[in-house]
Amino acid sequence: MVQRCLPRRPFGLALACLALLAACGGPSGSSLRAPSADIDCMARAMYFESIRSSRDGMIAVGSVVMNRVEADAFPNTVCGVVRQKNQFAPGVMSKRMDSRSAPMARAAAQAVLAGERHPDIAQAMFFHAASYRASFNNIHYVLTTGGNAFYERRNSQNVTTPRPLPPREGITGR
Repeated sequence: MVQRCLPRRPFGLALACLALLAACGGPSGSSLRAPSADIDCMARAMYFESIRSSRDGMIAVGSVVMNRVEADAFPNTVCGVVRQKNQFAPGVMSKRMDSRSAPMARAAAQAVLAGERHPDIAQAMFFHAASYRASFNNIHYVLTTGGNAFYERRNSQNVTTPRPLPPREGITGR
């Protein structure tokens, strides 16, 4: 005997489907809007970490945040990653954003949450100020943009780019 598992009224099924979609936030790159908290957290990370110097820098920071969201070693939400202690600029969630630069950060955040990624970031989950010289032997640099050097951590024998690359801008356009 087959049991009926769906609600008897189509309206109830539609509500159940909408609730499910709202809870999961939709697939990456979907036309559904990201929750405003995610947009705010992402925009703050981009704003305070990229020195607001370029769209490329902001998209690269956002790409790192999303790589971390997808990795088991980090929180699985945008705000969880951005709020993680000692990972982003002090005051990232509490400092005031300048009204002139905040719209650019917000637009870049929406683009990343809709699926855009910086093509040179690949799987990188780390970055530091481009002027900083790290002395570790497991850093493989993939990009320098927006005042930051982005890198992957690898076994030392697999590092082929141990020094930050020259800065590149204008990749993400717009």
